[in-house]
Amino acid sequence: MAFNKITEQDSHYNHLEKMSPRELLSSINEQDQTVAIAVEKVIPLIESLVIEIVSKMKTGGRLFYIGAGTSGRLGVLDASECPPTFGVSYDKIIGIIAGGDTAIRKAVENAEDDEKQAFKDLENYQITNKDVVIGIAASGTTPYVIGGLESCNKMGITTGCITCNPGSPLDQVATHPIAVIVGPEFITGSSRMKAGTAQKMILNMISTSVMIQLGHIKGNKMVDMQLSNDKLVDRGTRMIMEATGVNYEIARKLLIDHGSVRNAIEHQGIC
Repeated sequence: MAFNKITEQDSHYNHLEKMSPRELLSSINEQDQTVAIAVEKVIPLIESLVIEIVSKMKTGGRLFYIGAGTSGRLGVLDASECPPTFGVSYDKIIGIIAGGDTAIRKAVENAEDDEKQAFKDLENYQITNKDVVIGIAASGTTPYVIGGLESCNKMGITTGCITCNPGSPLDQVATHPIAVIVGPEFITGSSRMKAGTAQKMILNMISTSVMIQLGHIKGNKMVDMQLSNDKLVDRGTRMIMEATGVNYEIARKLLIDHGSVRNAIEHQGIC
């Protein structure tokens, strides 16, 4: 079925090479300001997917992102940031990119064109119907992503997608589709720009909301964060000071002894 490929439409701007740096920056910023409004319009669709993910993860399921190019890199980025932020293991939210880890830094030729490879990549993780797979593709036409979701659907695995072209093949195949309409890019077809920004925003919203719903935030604090550097140890120490009223030295010792802000606070008898 034909659909309107908005991500390939002509830019609203022309003669970009004749613009001054200030004109370029102002024009890009003007377009970027429309992205949050576009994302706001699909919050009910994001909510539906978040509810499903939380339900699955409460029974031991995992969340997978699959994508190619910019979309794949955004999925890998979001997945990689969840363990240090929320203290979950690296096998709970997993980002997979067409072409493998090499493709995170360099384009891998034709990797996105293999419609069977995504599910092979997912099978390496012994994927089951407890899991949720979100396909990310601005165009909504990437064979790697579409094929992956089609195979997941056949296995009874919950699927979602983030695309910027409503009615696209990816939008049609996902059981929980999210199509955010950001309009033509500043540079025609360069979906690393507004489309990429929208995808990043939605991924942030999904993973953050899911982790909060699963109990990894207390109040507004990252009580389960990994203590991977001095900055985070200091932040955790100050969280404990705020929650318990102890001084910095005692709070820091509690944090080191108990390994997390949550454990340190609970040891003090504060829920």
